[in-house]
Amino acid sequence: MATTAQLFEEPFDADEYIERLAWRTPGGGSKGGAEAFDPKRLLEEFENHIEELKQLDERIQRRVEKLEHQCHREAKEFAHKVQDLQRSNQVAFQHFQELDEHISYVATKVCHLGDQLEGVNTPRQRAVEAQRLMTYFNEFLDGELRSDVFNNPDKIKEAADIIQKLHLIAQELPFDRFADVKAKIASKYHDLERQLIQEFTAAQRRGEIGRMREVAAVLLHFKGYAHCVDVYIKQCQEAHVKEKLDGTRHSDVEQYLKNLYDLYTRTTALATKLTEFNLGSDKHTFLSKLIKSIFSSYLESYIGMEREYLRTRGAMILQRYYDSKNHQKRPIGTGSIQDLKERIRQRTNLPLGPSIDTHGETFLSPELVVNLLQETRHAFERCHRLSDPSDLPKNAFSIFLLLVDHLCVEHIDYALEIGLSAIPSADAKNANLYFLDVVQQANSIFHLFDKQFNDQLMPLISSSPKLAECLHKKKEVIEQMEVKLDTGIDRTLNCMVGQMRHILATEQKKTDFRPEDENNVMIQYTTACSKVCTYVSRQVEHVRKSMDGKNVDTVLTELGVRFHRLIHEHLQQYSYSSMGGMLAICDVAEYRRCAKDFRVPLVLQLFDTLHALCNLLVVAPDNLKQVCSGEQLTNLDRNLLHAFVQLRVDYRSARLGRHFS
Repeated sequence: MATTAQLFEEPFDADEYIERLAWRTPGGGSKGGAEAFDPKRLLEEFENHIEELKQLDERIQRRVEKLEHQCHREAKEFAHKVQDLQRSNQVAFQHFQELDEHISYVATKVCHLGDQLEGVNTPRQRAVEAQRLMTYFNEFLDGELRSDVFNNPDKIKEAADIIQKLHLIAQELPFDRFADVKAKIASKYHDLERQLIQEFTAAQRRGEIGRMREVAAVLLHFKGYAHCVDVYIKQCQEAHVKEKLDGTRHSDVEQYLKNLYDLYTRTTALATKLTEFNLGSDKHTFLSKLIKSIFSSYLESYIGMEREYLRTRGAMILQRYYDSKNHQKRPIGTGSIQDLKERIRQRTNLPLGPSIDTHGETFLSPELVVNLLQETRHAFERCHRLSDPSDLPKNAFSIFLLLVDHLCVEHIDYALEIGLSAIPSADAKNANLYFLDVVQQANSIFHLFDKQFNDQLMPLISSSPKLAECLHKKKEVIEQMEVKLDTGIDRTLNCMVGQMRHILATEQKKTDFRPEDENNVMIQYTTACSKVCTYVSRQVEHVRKSMDGKNVDTVLTELGVRFHRLIHEHLQQYSYSSMGGMLAICDVAEYRRCAKDFRVPLVLQLFDTLHALCNLLVVAPDNLKQVCSGEQLTNLDRNLLHAFVQLRVDYRSARLGRHFS
């Protein structure tokens, strides 16, 4: 294996190197190889290879020495070059210093020369300027402005500079000798000032910022510069307001009203903050006029657009609800015939017209009500902000009338009309009574209506004559709805009593109170009594869920009285044996237990008295007078007591009538 420097390149492993050398030497391999192991030959190979390595080391060492010598030589040459460059740089630096000193000297001379020239030129320029101003002054003195600068609109900037200087000069002149010329200069001064402000306004409308900057720079030296600032602010506000409002005024009224309210609110808030700064003694009046000039055209037409939007929006909300119910609104009649029907219905409680089936639908929607009240709340907020203080009560009242029309008339009153039409006749069988559900929802809705009246309308009208009108209108609406509610509740109670009467007529048998076998009666109360009590308990619970406050007791009292009257009349249709009388007492006891659910003392008292009356059906003949003189019966009409005694089957045989003679 030839010995070269490449054999020792990194990474170098001495053990691997020796192993590779041994394997490549003939006879140097391990036992069992192709040739037998020959240690002498291997030793000889190692010695020869060591000799080669020594020679390689000598060659490499000579090469290293040669490279080191070359490196030292080149380092010396580079050092000489660096020294030469440093000397050249020093020379160049000295030249630059000399050049800088020369430039400074020349600059000093030039500045000195400029000062001398300025000292000579400034008086000359002043003299020329004075002569020019005197020329223009003479034109005002003569009363004829001949110079092109005053007659050419394109030279308004130059004319403004001249007139501003002449105006300052005129202030120093005595009034008695130069009154006429001072007036002419002042007139031209104000005329140019006005033209500049007009030009500034026109440039702002065109969006020419550069021209605005030029005109503002000229106006800076005029007294009307502050007016230029006012014009800029006003124009910015008007451009922003028009952009926000004009685009939606006819296409999207809802968004227009929202934008108008938002812009006006933010503008007034900004004005309030501006009053904290020193804007003069009449800053409130100034800011108020500025806001009015921007929004006046929009505020004048506000309430008309508000009313039209609410009218359209309310009608749309109502129609969308009835469409969702697949319901075509029935026309509610008006006029003398309808009024006559209404009066007849209120006095006679008769259903005028066919009963309709609403399938349990009340046609009252909490979601619809919330939407209408929400729209009205926003309208009241806008009205408060955007109306003139003198028009605020009138505008708020007009919004209230729209709410009454949409919510109370078109929705609640319509639902009451439909509910009244859906109440079946008193003799209907298995009638479903949904009017109490209408009552419940109508009461809930009216509470929301009343809350909005107190929270949002009252603060707007509380100190105006419109308060009386609003309260009168509200009272009128309440009375109209109460009449229909009372009518509907009364007819509903009649239906309940009719249903009870139907149950008694179909379930109560004459043999219930005159059983064939007096000794084999196993029931506690009759089937008719059980079904009536179940029905009554269900209706009492329905009333409690549908009413609130004192209305619960009022309605339950009326229902209880009618329930008692029905049972009282019903019991008088039968004759009673001894055991039948006991069963009648059991029935009345069950009716009395049912009456306790009413939680009305009068109703319970009536059934207590009825229970005492039923005792007359079973008491021994000799004890009749004593029972009739008892605490519960002593105050009753003797004819009533006699009528109950006559229901006994033994009335004639036992000659019971003599006890009442």
